[in-house]
Amino acid sequence: MKIMIDTDNQKIIKEENGQTTEYELYSKESFELISYHWLKVGWNQKYPYVFSWLGRPIIQLPEDMVRVQEVIYQIKPDVIIETGVAHGGSLIYYASLCKILGKGRVIGIDIEIRPHNRQAIEGHPLFPWITLVEGSSTEPEIISQVRSLVKPGDVVMVILDSNHTKQHVLNELEAYHDLVPPDSYIVATDGSMKDLYDTPCGKPEWIWNNPSAAAIEFAQKHPIFIIEQPDWPFNESELNQNVTHWPGAWLKRVK
Repeated sequence: MKIMIDTDNQKIIKEENGQTTEYELYSKESFELISYHWLKVGWNQKYPYVFSWLGRPIIQLPEDMVRVQEVIYQIKPDVIIETGVAHGGSLIYYASLCKILGKGRVIGIDIEIRPHNRQAIEGHPLFPWITLVEGSSTEPEIISQVRSLVKPGDVVMVILDSNHTKQHVLNELEAYHDLVPPDSYIVATDGSMKDLYDTPCGKPEWIWNNPSAAAIEFAQKHPIFIIEQPDWPFNESELNQNVTHWPGAWLKRVK
């Protein structure tokens, strides 16, 4: 594909498979085309690695954080379970939302919580809203430990952000989906791998070995879940698609 941005004539020209398509520069179509490639270049430049939340690196695209906040405010979960801790920034982010809402707590699971990260998380003012669980998110004993931390009737939301291979995400979906009640979500993050496979830092197998593929297969097997992007609570534009590293991520439990 070849894309030319003509600012003089306010056009974008796309050439692909021998066909040429022209868009108005300041159109919805141009925004979506530019955003798609911006995401790829930005990921390869480690753009999501330049943000923090209340002192901890968060390693997420800001739009994804705002969108997940919209959902958390809507469903007001009692428990947010996140697999993958890293530096703890997203745990702190979710804990800050729980504190603001006056409801909720966060469980963070990671196969290895490095000592300096554990020290920083446990020393953070928001740690009282956080429980850390160290071990593989798919090991039976860890799954049992997490389940023991969830009370009957808790509204649970699950965010999967650990190992992003298709099989591991499928295993996590099977392990935790029944904790999610109707109208809540389990989120299989970073499905953008399917679009990043051909970047310099990508891998060819990502085109099939990614969380989006896992979510599709899981939803086909479990029809009580549907893949559905949550509605935007505010929108004065003609846009309707997230600029996201989490495409096809939102598995909603339906009644």
